[in-house]
Amino acid sequence: MILEMVILHIKADLKCEFESTFKNASKIIASMDGYVSHELHYCVEVAGKYLLLVQWETLEAHTIGFRNSPEYQEWKKLLHHFYESFPNVEHFEKIDI
Repeated sequence: MILEMVILHIKADLKCEFESTFKNASKIIASMDGYVSHELHYCVEVAGKYLLLVQWETLEAHTIGFRNSPEYQEWKKLLHHFYESFPNVEHFEKIDI
């Protein structure tokens, strides 16, 4: 299992519109092969800052399957104009401790 972590900085005064659009865009990512789950969290200390966590079966399910799909183009069209700056995306693998 791979955990994708993304910090999103949303342009000022677009919180409600972003959240509504993200709810609709969630259907896109949830339909992808290798998708497991996702969560969106709003930062209580910093206005416009969100944490997106997406679980994928494999790294390639995200980086190749989703990113190279027509669905990703729709995702970009719906969401990327909300970003103050392009988000940094990182992937993590759980370790057993």
